[in-house]
Amino acid sequence: MPNNIDTPVVPEYITVHLGLPDQPAENVRVPFVAYIKNVASSEIYPNWPESAIHANILAQISYAMNRIYTEYYRSRGYDFDITSTTQYDQKFILNRDIFENISQIVDHIFNDYVVKQGTVQPYFTQYCNGTTSTCPGLSQWGTVGLARQGLVPYEILQRFYGDDINIVFNAPVGNNEESYPGVALRLGSIVESVRVLQRELNRIGDNYPAIPRIPQISVYYDLPTENAVRAFQKIFNLTPDGVVGKATWYKIKLIYSGIKQLNELMSEGITPEEAERFYPPELKEGDSGPAVEQMQNLLTIIAYFDNSIPLPAMNGVFDARTKNSLMAFQTQYGLEPTGVLNRQSANMLLSVYRDTRAMATENGKSVSRLIYPGRAILRGRTGADVEDLQSLINRAAAQNAFIPQVAEDGIFGEATENAVKAVQAHEGLDVNGIVGPLTWQVLLRLSGLSP
Repeated sequence: MPNNIDTPVVPEYITVHLGLPDQPAENVRVPFVAYIKNVASSEIYPNWPESAIHANILAQISYAMNRIYTEYYRSRGYDFDITSTTQYDQKFILNRDIFENISQIVDHIFNDYVVKQGTVQPYFTQYCNGTTSTCPGLSQWGTVGLARQGLVPYEILQRFYGDDINIVFNAPVGNNEESYPGVALRLGSIVESVRVLQRELNRIGDNYPAIPRIPQISVYYDLPTENAVRAFQKIFNLTPDGVVGKATWYKIKLIYSGIKQLNELMSEGITPEEAERFYPPELKEGDSGPAVEQMQNLLTIIAYFDNSIPLPAMNGVFDARTKNSLMAFQTQYGLEPTGVLNRQSANMLLSVYRDTRAMATENGKSVSRLIYPGRAILRGRTGADVEDLQSLINRAAAQNAFIPQVAEDGIFGEATENAVKAVQAHEGLDVNGIVGPLTWQVLLRLSGLSP
């Protein structure tokens, strides 16, 4: 699967807290378009020149999207995206009337927003009215004079935010999901969120040298990642268990945003390289590659123990057969049978896979030790899963001279890693010494335990 860029989407909905952040008040979930219409009607005048209105609305859209993209409030433990007060954010008045010309402009540009050149995140377009309050950003009343001079919206925004801004036009609209992946990340996790975690920890480590650098940015939660997480947790008074649950995830988000100044005019910004993905956010019919192969492997094992789920193909291509298998799985486990593997379905798939493996062990089925554990096995891991791997390596080594024998001691050290790398190099896999579903399947084949 080729790399792509994890760019922001315009949210369908935004959750607004009707008061100050710590003030007990109602949270309302409203369509993002309706929110921007409300803010614009509450903060600017409908008789202003259209260019001034347009420029102000672009600033309001970008401001709200910055709050959402950086999870400014959620990383602080709140359950909303933005407040309704200009003391902290933008003015929002529940159930207020909307000006018709403002409504029409918002409908036209609600999925456009401002960025600084060379960055991905929506720019923090700070602004004030320019009369009773002033600030380093945009002056709302100042836009009126510039519009009367004949400046277009982009030129008006440049006057306040600099010549190095761009407008993103017609951005995609999507669900506003929490960035937390929904399951704790730990040694052996294989998920796109691990790459995000590693990048952010490395940037935080520039300011906090006690956090060791993670040398290899990947989707694998390896030992250097665990060590960096433990160091971060110690510095910021979290339980130093090396596991990234929701509290650790959002503490990392909070510190990262603060260091990068993502909620300030002088933001360091997030570059496209920093937002690059390996796995797509979802898998659907027509996709292909390692991510599809991993999904097919998990579905195959589940289907082996559940006759209601048809076997998928094992070809790395998301074809009609694979879609039918995924839809049957989604139906069986109470998910909407879309035939698309999104985060919710992926988490359920992994959870059911692990339960299936545990059940097979409890029932004494001989195949249980041949089932991939559901989490990457890599250097630093110990225990029964490593013993099973080492046994599998030795069975494969007995039939293939290029694979070295290893001690079956349940400790994933250098010898086990070298054996894994030998297999990966021979089979044309990524030579990283990490055993995921694909390497496991190859070992089964080389051992004569699967076709």
